[in-house]
Amino acid sequence: MFCGNYNNMISKRCKYAIKAMIYIAKNQENSENIFSSTIAEKELIPKKFLEGILRDLRNGQLLKSRRGAKGGYLLNKKPEEINLTQIIRLMDGPIALVPCASLNYHETCKECENEETCQIKMVFEKVRDSALQIYDNKSLASFMK
Repeated sequence: MFCGNYNNMISKRCKYAIKAMIYIAKNQENSENIFSSTIAEKELIPKKFLEGILRDLRNGQLLKSRRGAKGGYLLNKKPEEINLTQIIRLMDGPIALVPCASLNYHETCKECENEETCQIKMVFEKVRDSALQIYDNKSLASFMK
């Protein structure tokens, strides 16, 4: 039985954001209107939950939206210009598993005597770099093939 915590996994919110972004990328050329209700139904995402996610994606400049009968959601950039790193950071924050290895959310560990020689940090920087290499190279366009 697993007794650890799940803080290092992407959140359900992040997973839904990725699913919604892929859906929009795949369908925006075929449709003027991509409504949250359609995304929720097709991707099996609770509608109220999705609406907050879409709002955050819009506020983060990854989506644009229009109101009314001709409304809906569209990508704010080309699918090739939006990668998993952008979505994950917007939804869940740091990619690194420990604060001292984070690029954008760095915090020094209180119990560390010398961050420059910390072997634990060095391992987690390699993990971060490997994850970033994968996330940075996985654009929405790659899901459309």
